[in-house]
Amino acid sequence: QVQLVESGGGSVQAGGSLRLACAASGLTFATYMMRWHRQAPGKEREFVGLITGGGSANYADAVKGRFTISRDNGKNTVYLQMNSLKTEDTAVYYCAASKYWGQGTQVTVSS
Repeated sequence: QVQLVESGGGSVQAGGSLRLACAASGLTFATYMMRWHRQAPGKEREFVGLITGGGSANYADAVKGRFTISRDNGKNTVYLQMNSLKTEDTAVYYCAASKYWGQGTQVTVSS
């Protein structure tokens, strides 16, 4: 079965950086567009960005210029590099492929 497992979340001060990873199994990883989403407390889940199998990425306006998505098809892993973090980036971050979702990893940014 398909499994997506996020890691790398944690607590960081505003202005800091974190790198999330999402390890995928049970699918032909290189053929899947991979997405990152996030859900802040009391808010709906929102789109963060995506990367195609060929490595082209797109981002939500809220994170453009600060976040970078990359992938390693040899390791079946997608990454989310988050720089210049803001308190409003605090959320549970999820990776997704098609209808499949990971369990999420918490990111907390303090002022």
